[in-house]
Amino acid sequence: MSDHDHSPKPASLVKSGLAGRCPRCAKGRLFDGFLALRPACEHCGLSYEFADSGDGPAVFVMFAVGFLVIALVLWTEISYSPPLWVHALIWVPVTIALSLGALRAFKGVLIGLQYRHSAAEGVIDRSDDA
Repeated sequence: MSDHDHSPKPASLVKSGLAGRCPRCAKGRLFDGFLALRPACEHCGLSYEFADSGDGPAVFVMFAVGFLVIALVLWTEISYSPPLWVHALIWVPVTIALSLGALRAFKGVLIGLQYRHSAAEGVIDRSDDA
């Protein structure tokens, strides 16, 4: 039986990814520590060697958090016009906290999607070359 047999529905896949759980059984932990991936699921034995999220989660987090924080900064500036140091005091820690909080969740979801779609590293087919 393949590792990708009986794959879960996309909704449960997103839930397990957000919770940092195994994409196959949703019971085993996906991470050791904050972002380090475990070698395999301790519950169902799924090897996580297929998982390579790269910089994908960081890009999604930068776009989502950046959009949200800039919208809040502009709203605060228009509504209250605080000095620049107040903006820095508020928004730098908020940006860091939101980014770190979202990074693990986005990485879990992306790994779950890789599992669901049997994603693998691209290979160049050179069979046509003479």
